[in-house]
Amino acid sequence: MSKSGLFAHFASRDNLEVAILQAGIDRFIARVVSPALKAPRGEPRLRALFDRWIAWGDDLPGGCIFRVAAVELDDRPGPARDLLVASQRDLVDTFSTIAKVAIEEGHLSKGLDPQQLAFEIYCLGYGYHQVARLLRDPAGPARLRAALDRLLHADRA
Repeated sequence: MSKSGLFAHFASRDNLEVAILQAGIDRFIARVVSPALKAPRGEPRLRALFDRWIAWGDDLPGGCIFRVAAVELDDRPGPARDLLVASQRDLVDTFSTIAKVAIEEGHLSKGLDPQQLAFEIYCLGYGYHQVARLLRDPAGPARLRAALDRLLHADRA
């Protein structure tokens, strides 16, 4: 299909961007979220989601599609940005919900703020994607694991 045929099929650039993002979201849920939710409740599930998310970005030729899209869409209002923001809020909310369960299971301390932990995990993940893709730091994966362990250790029951 030619470029003009592609745009004709979707009728607009916005529609094309939304379709691409939705396909990415669907694939992310199938390859990252759904399998991670099968891990045991609490910290094992939190780590499974984190590990699968990191592997997701490492496995894609251009890196994480959502990181790439965020650079393009962060200052450009419209349906593609709205969809991207919703998907990323869903990811943070999923981490927060899993953290709440980890507290209930006694894996993390009762005084922990699940939203704060989710925020920090999200920042770790995207910080790692930046280090891995741009800086190509061979110590990146080990540093990422150390950072996550420190973060979770600080909040252990």
